[in-house]
Amino acid sequence: MVDEYLSEREQAAQLRHWLRENWLWLVTGVVLGLSIVFGYRWWNAHQAARSQEAEQQFSAMLDALGRNQRDEGLQIAGKITAEYDDTPYADQTQLVLARLDIEAGEFDKAAATLRQVMDSTRDPDLALVARLRLARVQLAKGNYDDALATLEAVDNAAVAARVAELRGDVMVARGKPADALLAYRQAQSAAEEGKSADGLVDQELLRLKIDELSAATAAE
Repeated sequence: MVDEYLSEREQAAQLRHWLRENWLWLVTGVVLGLSIVFGYRWWNAHQAARSQEAEQQFSAMLDALGRNQRDEGLQIAGKITAEYDDTPYADQTQLVLARLDIEAGEFDKAAATLRQVMDSTRDPDLALVARLRLARVQLAKGNYDDALATLEAVDNAAVAARVAELRGDVMVARGKPADALLAYRQAQSAAEEGKSADGLVDQELLRLKIDELSAATAAE
């Protein structure tokens, strides 16, 4: 019992000695740990606040454009892309700007913006939207091979019908009705089998395209 008591006293003495030698490191470790925890919480709160601010600016931009206040809308868009470039709203703003360029017939500018979104966004859904719109712009410019290459890179069953329909549109523009008809039928099958997300394909318009091409190819 005496040996055990002495052993415990020796252990306590060793512990006190260790604490005297290492108290600074212990305090530093505790402070560092608390700093990490509170820093992480602050960063999350900061990011949430920035995202909310960006959302408000994005809504204000859309409101201005909806009121045909283009200059005001573009000014807000510039603020979003410059000050909130680390939020998804910067990418969405770029998509809006590309749409405005398309409406203005500035296809080269729109294509550059869409490529930027496609290559730099961290949101795969936005990247896909940008890619599909880029294919449309390339089709409008008459860059058929580029449009097909852009569509070829899509590997997403949810937009299979949309991709096939766009491929058909390219083939129509190239004067290849048989290839276009095949693509349209693939789009129709994908849509009917539920492989495509709702709303991406106007099935009534797609049937009209198929009927017109079927009649044209049968008459040849």
